[in-house]
Amino acid sequence: MIAILSCLSAALAIGAGAFGAHGVNDPKAAEWLRTGGIYQLVHAVAALALPGTSRGAAALLLAGAAIFALSLYAMALGAPRWLGAITPIGGVLMIGGWLWAAWTFGQR
Repeated sequence: MIAILSCLSAALAIGAGAFGAHGVNDPKAAEWLRTGGIYQLVHAVAALALPGTSRGAAALLLAGAAIFALSLYAMALGAPRWLGAITPIGGVLMIGGWLWAAWTFGQR
């Protein structure tokens, strides 16, 4: 399931990045789409590499990337800017996923 979610997350990230580069005229919206896409893609690939080692860390990376990126995507598409207050929650979850992965590797 982690692998499927990782692949879907990567596909969404590519789509968001492409839309930001070619489909919007607002520079701030393009920046949000680009930032969300980069973070989501990096963490999708990382989560894809982790399931055999740490499913929990992989899941945390995917959840964090989803919250982070989707809040930025929503604002880029016109959602209220207060959604930006949710974005750091995703960042904290991604940091937690990386720390969990480090702890897992340290246990080997």
